[in-house]
Amino acid sequence: MAVKVYGPAISTATVRVLLCLEEMGAQYELVPIDYSTGEHKSPPHLARNPFGQVPAFEDGDLMLFESRAISRYVLRKYKSSGPDLLREGSLEESAMVDLWLEVEAQQYDKAISAIYIEIAIKPVYFGGVPDEKVVAESVEKLGKVLDVYEARLSKSKYLAGDFLSFADLSHIPYTHHIVASPHASLFESRPHVKAWWESLASRPAYKKVTAGTPTSK
Repeated sequence: MAVKVYGPAISTATVRVLLCLEEMGAQYELVPIDYSTGEHKSPPHLARNPFGQVPAFEDGDLMLFESRAISRYVLRKYKSSGPDLLREGSLEESAMVDLWLEVEAQQYDKAISAIYIEIAIKPVYFGGVPDEKVVAESVEKLGKVLDVYEARLSKSKYLAGDFLSFADLSHIPYTHHIVASPHASLFESRPHVKAWWESLASRPAYKKVTAGTPTSK
């Protein structure tokens, strides 16, 4: 029986899970959740995710939420059918995957998500105007983070080493939007970051999951 992912296909957190499922060649059912009607706060969905967020994930009697935790579960469940994206056979390599996943969550995500909220979510879904001060501050923060990435990627093809890992894939959901925005130069101006992103964007899983996903110009 196919696992179920509850969430809108345009949700960045949902995209993270779908990328992992596609990379592993897993069968799954995407069950849309309609934000516009408040479905994510409805009792049925709160039973899946008590915080009223997406995605939620169902595998038989097991129900999970939080996209990074779900993704790790997916990569372990289907580890024999896809690439080794957690590198748990090596203590050192798995430690590097964990390290860069923490960097993604604690440094990268905080800066890039603020830009995304201002230039995409606020005007498209709330009819608001981006706060240019927040955008400018977040662009500066992201630039400093990407300087660290540029230095790291000058030494290895991917973040955790010369192998693709979940640490790389976890960056895709927000980056997909920002490289299609007026702030694409953050990536294009750093040659090693640019090559890293182009490698990620060339993967079939990326192309399938993000096909038709609106971006902010």
